[in-house]
Amino acid sequence: MAFFATLLLQRLLNPVASRLDLMDYPAGRKDHAEPTPVIGGLAMLIGVTLAALLTLPNIPSSVPGFVGAAGLLVIVGLIDDKYDLDWRLRILAQVLAALIMIHVGGVRVHYLGHLFGYDNVFLGSLSVPFTVFATVGIINAINMVDGMDGLAGLLVLSALFMLSVAAAYSGNERVLSHALIAIGAVSAFLLYNIRHPWQRCAKSFMGNAGSAFLGLTIAWIAFRLTQNPGHPVTPVLALWMLPVPIMDCLVLIARRIKLGQSPFRADHNHIHHLMLEAGFKPTGAALTLAAFSCACGLVAALASRAHVSHNLILGVFFVMCLLWYWITSRRARALGFFGRRQRKVEVVPQLAGKEVH
Repeated sequence: MAFFATLLLQRLLNPVASRLDLMDYPAGRKDHAEPTPVIGGLAMLIGVTLAALLTLPNIPSSVPGFVGAAGLLVIVGLIDDKYDLDWRLRILAQVLAALIMIHVGGVRVHYLGHLFGYDNVFLGSLSVPFTVFATVGIINAINMVDGMDGLAGLLVLSALFMLSVAAAYSGNERVLSHALIAIGAVSAFLLYNIRHPWQRCAKSFMGNAGSAFLGLTIAWIAFRLTQNPGHPVTPVLALWMLPVPIMDCLVLIARRIKLGQSPFRADHNHIHHLMLEAGFKPTGAALTLAAFSCACGLVAALASRAHVSHNLILGVFFVMCLLWYWITSRRARALGFFGRRQRKVEVVPQLAGKEVH
């Protein structure tokens, strides 16, 4: 239901986007070939909502909170896509959406798991600010990585797949059903956004509305999955479900602050920019990063099942962040790193099509 609803909505809304001028025009850092509708976020929101209302036997009381928070983000995102709002207004909307998720949806981070020698690290009065911080962080991580056809969608799809496997393994059927609905919507969007033999460039973008919606969706599902004592999944695993956007975001923000720049300053130093410059095709780069994400999630899950210390699992994640900071501290080093891998791994090169994005 979510897949077919989103697929149909994409087709119906794309002409509407043209009439309302909800288009992403080639200019400045945007080097795609032609004006492209940015209606993917709205299509996914409506598709997910319809599917939940029509297929779930019992609508959880938290759903109105999700729809309210997601609706706010999509509306502000569409306005931003058209008029390019100040980043402070976007952050304000994200904070408000997180507060709606907490106080209306009843979803928040209460504890962090077995860390620092404690049986369970409870946040107490820090629960609300931590949840807001984590939600805003995930939303912006997805937004920052959304710079290449199919990349953000594939990384989110990988995360949702891993979250659904974790939910099934832990016996959390309700979270599993919600994750599967989101998978259906994202899969339908990707048919319009990723390149394939019958589509040489993206026909639709998710825009800031879509990246904010997907960031909230990942946060919502991850928090509900890892904060349920009845179906325990360690919160540390949540980082490993979305390793590429989180590491890329943390490293770039740290580097920009070090250089005295705004953390939200746009540039061409993201991981996908480096991979393209090193010779990867857009679809090949997106598939490679999605496969890397799944591999990271699998290794972390196996480590947790083998009772590896959660401190070690968390520590390895931050070691990888430091390693990525070192690799990208010199552009020549980063390009050499990806260039060697591009020569070893050619991921269905015929899918890449014309070199536009």
